[in-house]
Amino acid sequence: MQVALGCQILVLVIMFSRWSNSHNQENDSLQHESKVKELRAALGPLSGRSLKYCTDACLRRYLEARNWNVDKSKKMLEETLKWRSTYKPEEICWHEVTVEGETGKVYRANFHDRHGRTVLILRPGRQNTTSLDNQLRHLVYLIENAILNLPEGQEQMAWLIDFTGWTLSTSVPIKSAHDTISILQNHYPERLAMAFLYNPPRIFEAFWKIVKYFLDAKTFQKVKFVYPKNKDSVELMRSYFDEENLPTEFGGKAMLEYNHEEFSKQMIQDDIKSANLWGFDDKLQSVGNGHSGPEIATEPVCLAPLAS
Repeated sequence: MQVALGCQILVLVIMFSRWSNSHNQENDSLQHESKVKELRAALGPLSGRSLKYCTDACLRRYLEARNWNVDKSKKMLEETLKWRSTYKPEEICWHEVTVEGETGKVYRANFHDRHGRTVLILRPGRQNTTSLDNQLRHLVYLIENAILNLPEGQEQMAWLIDFTGWTLSTSVPIKSAHDTISILQNHYPERLAMAFLYNPPRIFEAFWKIVKYFLDAKTFQKVKFVYPKNKDSVELMRSYFDEENLPTEFGGKAMLEYNHEEFSKQMIQDDIKSANLWGFDDKLQSVGNGHSGPEIATEPVCLAPLAS
């Protein structure tokens, strides 16, 4: 009798716990939606690309980045809108940065992680230019491209960073690293899910000791070091990626080789898609007619084959 009564009490406790958790989640969801409406009202009337940019999902990301503080989120978002109006990241076209991509130092992979996120592969050891401004424009272009190619319902990307060939001489200056991190944190909040730094050399530690102080606490938690001989770090990375898709340089089984010509075809097609989204088709038209950039293909190009 006592055992039966104890079981009944246990069942009731479990049911109440589940109801309580569900109820709390519903309350959090309602509070968050209320914050989104509050932030939208605080921003005031928007138009043009600012209106297109400030979706509810966008507002949630800025609120999440500022712990749902509306005033801080408003300030952060307004600074992004100002930055976007002058830097115009959505208008950067592949022909403007293609020289930066010749060695495959940064490119969008032809696979997603286990959560369907777009993957950017970065290989800092393949640095091939000296213009820091253009290097940054190239990275911003590819961040925008990664976002453009996110599957529906997914808002984040993953980064895989291969340190093969990296030395202090090929590393970016500290100021450039600071500017890059600032743009990622301040203007693309909650876009990075995880960054895996694969097998960095010991000398990288000196660079990291300085750079890590530029990261806010949330971004810092998303940076993971992976060493082939460290089983825990390898298993963490593989919990995000299918081993069959993961390139061999990251300890996976996929044989991928960057093909700049094929990748360029894909980026040109994506430039057309971006122009249609943001409404600046005339810029691409003038490029195509004026021959100031690569010829724009008229037939669809498959987005899959990054490898050759």
